[in-house]
Amino acid sequence: MTVETTPRKPRLVDRLPIIRQLRQSVGIQRGMLVAGLAITVVFVLVAIFAPLLAPYGYSQLRDENGGFGAQQPPSAKHLLGTTVSGFDVLSRVIWGAQTGALVIIVAVILSIFAGVILGLVSGYFGGWLDRVLVVICDAIYAFPSLLLAIVMSIAISGGRSDMWAGIFAASISITVVFIPQYFRVIRAETVRIKAEAFVESAKVIGAGNVRIMYRHVFRNATRTLPLIFTLNASEAILTLAGLGFLGFGIEPTAASEWGYDLNKALSDVSSGIWWTSIPPGLAIVLTVLGVTLVGESLNDLADPRLRGRRAVSADAGEIAETSVVPGGSLDDAGQLAGTDTTGERP
Repeated sequence: MTVETTPRKPRLVDRLPIIRQLRQSVGIQRGMLVAGLAITVVFVLVAIFAPLLAPYGYSQLRDENGGFGAQQPPSAKHLLGTTVSGFDVLSRVIWGAQTGALVIIVAVILSIFAGVILGLVSGYFGGWLDRVLVVICDAIYAFPSLLLAIVMSIAISGGRSDMWAGIFAASISITVVFIPQYFRVIRAETVRIKAEAFVESAKVIGAGNVRIMYRHVFRNATRTLPLIFTLNASEAILTLAGLGFLGFGIEPTAASEWGYDLNKALSDVSSGIWWTSIPPGLAIVLTVLGVTLVGESLNDLADPRLRGRRAVSADAGEIAETSVVPGGSLDDAGQLAGTDTTGERP
């Protein structure tokens, strides 16, 4: 008697984006994903709860007991010491996570908005508009990203600015660099999808171009955006740190920025003062490492050629006994099941 079994539908929790990738990953790949997620979650939580976690303000120089003092070593009052300007190092590191998170959010949102629209229009309509947009995006993509960010920062804010002006200056400069990446991905997917049968059917029944682009093309062409987001978030942190290190970032009295603090700590390193440079530098390294591990792991899991496979028994249960010999299946002794030693059935 044959028993028919229907595949069990995955639970809702197993279909969530991060949970699904965790279940698909194995071995070192899972370890990288878990480590990246842990570091990224800590970064996000620190950015959200910075006002509660930081013992002092990012530009605070004194409290009720008097001034903090410059280059003070770590103590009970200042766990990571103070900078050459008299700021609390721990507070600057915590507030810097909030600045970095804001830049990532603004830059990626602007990049996705502009890149997706341009990619949809270019890939769907084609023609001279497609050729012009491709040439422009290729030219921007070939330009050095940090140099372009410096030029945009000077053009927008004169090189120095307050918190929100600095965040938008850094975000817009990063946006200009990221738009070609989103444009290329969306355009390639749009060119592929517009040739599918369901798009042709929509045209036959009289659907307009805007409706087809939104309801049929857009939803199918944007599935890889989360992967690009995670890969670009780390580059946004590095670009912001580069602007601050070179002196084109945010004013220290307007917001905390890790690159600026590293720049001011250069002279301290030769004097043996380590506590002003290691904390902001370590914050940059760990944040970029965490986001990069998440992005690379998700990228590997999205590619069937790179995705590790689980054992068959773990996913599908026990494998049914399959006959590969005419007349039945072999037992442990290598004979047909149900026969005696002579090879005949009783």
